[in-house]
Amino acid sequence: MATESVKYDVIVIGSGQGGNPLARQLAGRGETVALIESGPLGGTCVNTGCTPTKAMIASAQIAHYARNASRWGVRASSVGVDLPAILKRKDAIVEKSRSGWQKKIDQQENWRLYRGRARFVGPKQVCVDSETSPEILEGKRIFIDTGAAPAIPRISGLESIPYLTNVTLLDLRELPKCLLVLGGGYVGLEFGQMFRRFGGEVAIVQRAPRILPSEDEDVTAELQRALESEGIEFHLNARATKVERDDRNITLSIEGANGAAKLSGSHLLVATGRAPNTQDLDLDKAGVQINEKGYIVVNERLETTAPDIWALGDVTGGPAFTHISYNDYQIVYGNLYEDRNLSTSARIVPYAVYTDPSLGRVGLTEKAARAQGHRLKIGTTPMSHVARAVERGETAGFMKLVVDAATDRILGASILSSEGGELVQILSTLMLAEKPYTLLKGAIYIHPTLAEGFFGLMDSVKPVESSL
Repeated sequence: MATESVKYDVIVIGSGQGGNPLARQLAGRGETVALIESGPLGGTCVNTGCTPTKAMIASAQIAHYARNASRWGVRASSVGVDLPAILKRKDAIVEKSRSGWQKKIDQQENWRLYRGRARFVGPKQVCVDSETSPEILEGKRIFIDTGAAPAIPRISGLESIPYLTNVTLLDLRELPKCLLVLGGGYVGLEFGQMFRRFGGEVAIVQRAPRILPSEDEDVTAELQRALESEGIEFHLNARATKVERDDRNITLSIEGANGAAKLSGSHLLVATGRAPNTQDLDLDKAGVQINEKGYIVVNERLETTAPDIWALGDVTGGPAFTHISYNDYQIVYGNLYEDRNLSTSARIVPYAVYTDPSLGRVGLTEKAARAQGHRLKIGTTPMSHVARAVERGETAGFMKLVVDAATDRILGASILSSEGGELVQILSTLMLAEKPYTLLKGAIYIHPTLAEGFFGLMDSVKPVESSL
């Protein structure tokens, strides 16, 4: 153990989408910055999250178009999937992003990268356990951005099965003949549809009564219908009780509303949630508290329970999206260096589920708005009424608007459609401006575009009963 510490103005633990831009910005201000990373640069988003999965989803989309080309009057035959080629393309995209961050570090003074695991040894001291020898760093300010990892449930026999996670599935060299998926959330649905479009059978087991249980029931029902139309099998309200494997297949035992059943598949994906990367940080030595699930406790300014220590991104247990990690950086930097008064409580959070149709979401669901006691106006319009969707042959889904009847301001929106994530941001911008939804009734939309569907959506808004 080193006896003398290396002093820095700032220590950033983790190179995710909050930590990286923060480290770069502070180094640019002339502060000395130590960035500690035990894995590849870029965190979850670049290496095992958004970047690789959306690259592979794009390949699955092309396979789907080619396999169903006759719907558009196009002849295509012998459609096949070259998984090694898909992985090569994915890896190239990931490496470009990862190496881009390395170049930024190499080109900027005052910014040093430490490779190794970090653990606190005092309130302002961090030990980096590298491959060579431990080093002690001391920082005036410390920012924790260590993210989260797949949470593995306790199921009999699971530990003896070579199960897959969202991380290991990205490097699978063979296409699963039949993929069993534990979990009907974002990860399970996106990977499930992807590998179904790659040509395999897919069965999704969801413990809750429906997929994406935090969303409105009409939205999840429509999405499930779309996925079932592609041949994905769902087992809802079902609990996995045992996993076994023989020379050929994996057998998953489940118990559900219809009794016990056994599912057989070639591969098993565990997509049952996330757990924070806090277990080996020794946070107690710094006075940083965690909650019962292991997430770091922060206030609305992302300050931990220890002076001059902040936490950003998934490790706080907030919305687990890359853009939220980046916004965490904006909040911390704005408050510390721009004399702003930013907080997590005031932000409007848009997000998307990258299925097809994709689900773009912002704000409250109808169920949540009712629970809060709002008097509501609701608008819905099917994508089959949108000219551009009809022309594209992609009419699955609908748009939904949740409006406060007293103010005509948007409380939330769900857009289940092609490019739903792009469309919903128009509505989130209106929410940010604190303007009534009626402002969009007089807008001019390019014809034909998917956004033109907002005409029908705005016209459909009507008062509804506010009781639960």
